[in-house]
Amino acid sequence: MNLLYNFQSMRNNFLKISVIVTLLSICMVDCKNRPSKIEASQPDPLPHQLLIKQPDTIKTPKGMVWVQGKTFTQGAKPDDALAMPREQPAHEVTVDGFFMDITEVTNKQFKEFVQATGYITIAERPIDWEEMKKALPAGTPKPADSILQPGSLIFNKHIDAVVNMNNYAQWWTWKIGANWKNPEGPGSTIEDNDDYPVVHIAYDDALAYCKWANRRLPTEAEWESAAQGQHTNAIYTWGSDISQLDASANTWQGTFPIKNVSADGFPLVAPVKSYPANSIGIYDMLGNVWELTQDLYNEGHYRQLDRSKPIVNPKGAKIAQSPNNPYQKEHVIKGGSFLCHDSYCASFRISARMGTSTDSGSDHVGFRTVAKIEMLNNKK
Repeated sequence: MNLLYNFQSMRNNFLKISVIVTLLSICMVDCKNRPSKIEASQPDPLPHQLLIKQPDTIKTPKGMVWVQGKTFTQGAKPDDALAMPREQPAHEVTVDGFFMDITEVTNKQFKEFVQATGYITIAERPIDWEEMKKALPAGTPKPADSILQPGSLIFNKHIDAVVNMNNYAQWWTWKIGANWKNPEGPGSTIEDNDDYPVVHIAYDDALAYCKWANRRLPTEAEWESAAQGQHTNAIYTWGSDISQLDASANTWQGTFPIKNVSADGFPLVAPVKSYPANSIGIYDMLGNVWELTQDLYNEGHYRQLDRSKPIVNPKGAKIAQSPNNPYQKEHVIKGGSFLCHDSYCASFRISARMGTSTDSGSDHVGFRTVAKIEMLNNKK
């Protein structure tokens, strides 16, 4: 299993593959253990007074919940049979308290942002070849203009057979005209879907929303702290019992990617709050859509951490590095999506981590935001 940026079955020459590498650098699965040379995150200077309790002077922002500061186990748990090398080794981290959205950012919320600012997402913008080729192998020739059109990646829900599970292009389609307003391409709409998570959002789109909302993306450690809720060493947001998966998260049910029996009533993405919240009132941190974080993705980051010292409020790797996508700077995404199945992706676990490039989105990647005390205090 590799990262999803191989589009060879739909583009039969190096030129077109290289372009799709940039357009479609959405991560799926990689079980390879390839060491990477990186700079380890530096903890905050110690001693550190952990912020646990919500200050009495700060009111909880609408649609958010307080995540109390704590020390917990980040990364793969010893009894997690589905853990991958990039999630190992597990390590103890300490994270201060913060506020987090109880749901992923919804279509309604993103629409309000666009109406207020006139923002145009990356999936809607004309493609700048001069900028794109900077992230491609030297000498890559320019493709036809008919290929260089704005769009995004969507899941091919009409697939009825798979020849080779390594050929991801069998269940993915680059759709010209797909974006947050038209999630399945021209003619589709988000009308009456205000409470669905917004998708086809690239990293820079999420940053723009955060700036407008006086929020930011969570770090990977903050995300895991919130997902743990009242736990400190759980595999899933509800504990470590996988038998609760179907009732607790929107994931693939059936044979991936051919048949989703949709026993839960949701063949693809679901409205937010369709499943129970975790122990502190946060919904959909596993399944439904992948969630962006601010950390750079480096496959070997955990192996390079200095675990002899306390790790406090880590901010991830300082160098982005993915052997399977060497031309792109990627950020960590967490939580898995409606496409996750234990036979293939298995990323419906708190420790699961993958990377996605800054310039592309898909119909199974969204985001949620956090707010720190100092951000709320400095709000004008």
